[in-house]
Amino acid sequence: MRKLGTLVTSLGLLALGAAFPSTAQAAPQQGYYCDQTWSQTGRDGYVRAWSGFDCTGTLLGAAYDNDLNWGDQGGAFRNQDAYEVKSVMNNGYVGGRDVVAFYEIHNSGASYVCLSPYELYADDITDNHFTSGAPVNHIAFHRWMTAADCAGNSWLT
Repeated sequence: MRKLGTLVTSLGLLALGAAFPSTAQAAPQQGYYCDQTWSQTGRDGYVRAWSGFDCTGTLLGAAYDNDLNWGDQGGAFRNQDAYEVKSVMNNGYVGGRDVVAFYEIHNSGASYVCLSPYELYADDITDNHFTSGAPVNHIAFHRWMTAADCAGNSWLT
């Protein structure tokens, strides 16, 4: 009798599901939008940054060269970009200076995080720490360097 009750209940729930189909869709996986952007841009020699997680929100800038002050009026990154950044992408060419180092303090090389060209992007920089141990909640400037220039605890994920 218990099996019959379970069967009837299951059939009833199945009928309800058919009568009222769900319109909810699963949210995209983490990295989905960064993956989409990567497939559109590929290796074009730039570093990019967005105001939203997962390469969403406003594209704050794209720089081919170093930008030594994300808070000034010049370069690809300007004004408040330093404090709005949430995700970054390394579209640099592989070989030589192909790693992007993002620095915590302007005019200082003391505290940084590195993004490998093989990692492609960091869809949430805020879950990382600078080499000083401080959380990555802003970027003062960036420059291109080699992997050998980066400390073992400096890699963005």
